[in-house]
Amino acid sequence: MKKLVLAVGIVLLLALAGCTPDKLANQYASGSGQGYVSGDGANTEIPPASRDAAVEFSGTDESGGAVSSQDYAGKVYVVNFWYAACPPCRSEASDLKTLSDKYADVQFLGVNISDSADVAKIFETKYGLQYPSILDGQTASVQLAFSGAVAPNAVPTTLVMDREGRVAARISGLIRDPIILSGMIDRVVAEAGK
Repeated sequence: MKKLVLAVGIVLLLALAGCTPDKLANQYASGSGQGYVSGDGANTEIPPASRDAAVEFSGTDESGGAVSSQDYAGKVYVVNFWYAACPPCRSEASDLKTLSDKYADVQFLGVNISDSADVAKIFETKYGLQYPSILDGQTASVQLAFSGAVAPNAVPTTLVMDREGRVAARISGLIRDPIILSGMIDRVVAEAGK
């Protein structure tokens, strides 16, 4: 009887453990050593009436220049949180390059969460990125500024900002298909006519 109770208990414990998979725990258990929280590529679009207040931020880019939210006032722009050793950041870099070239009237801004200026510049040169990146690794002040309802809680995270400086859309993790981000940008750009 004790063996039967023990066997049933083990089966129940295993069944309950299987009911709540934890991707981060599985990643850690597998020893992948990834070193970052990667999003699943989920995307969110927020109707204008439901958007949080404008996000205000400032920082220094990889060339030592000052960058702030005021530089983008009245414009639709894209913000991408990244760092050089992040595999999905490297995977999506060419798509970001293509989209930043395609949308001449939409500015792109990187927020590098970890690297030095030299590492950021090497990455940007390798992938042909022409837009600036704020170096946010020391202060995390830009990440903190975006910590509202649609926070950049994974690396990479890509945000589309509306003309009022509010987060209008987010891709949490790798941009799986550039047409997703392109569609988000098109819809926010089209809001001007409404």
